[in-house]
Amino acid sequence: MARHPSALKRHRQSLKRRARNVARRSNIRTRLRKVRESIEKKDAGSAREQLKQAVSSLMRARSKGVLHKRTAARRIARLSRAVYRLAGPKS
Repeated sequence: MARHPSALKRHRQSLKRRARNVARRSNIRTRLRKVRESIEKKDAGSAREQLKQAVSSLMRARSKGVLHKRTAARRIARLSRAVYRLAGPKS
């Protein structure tokens, strides 16, 4: 365990950051799961709404450094493609 006051402070800060990051990651997983469930049910309207919320969470996690920017971009691209395939071609 750290002994210096500055090291103790850094440890406290790291625990707080970890708790925040775990919560953000959990939020992302939940929202991604909801999008996938809507896609499986073939509910295009719900899937589109869930996608909007998932993208918001992914972008926020990306800006906060929880996810790498390319990881967020890849997940958004794959989910978006799945949702818009579900909607079908527009005529």
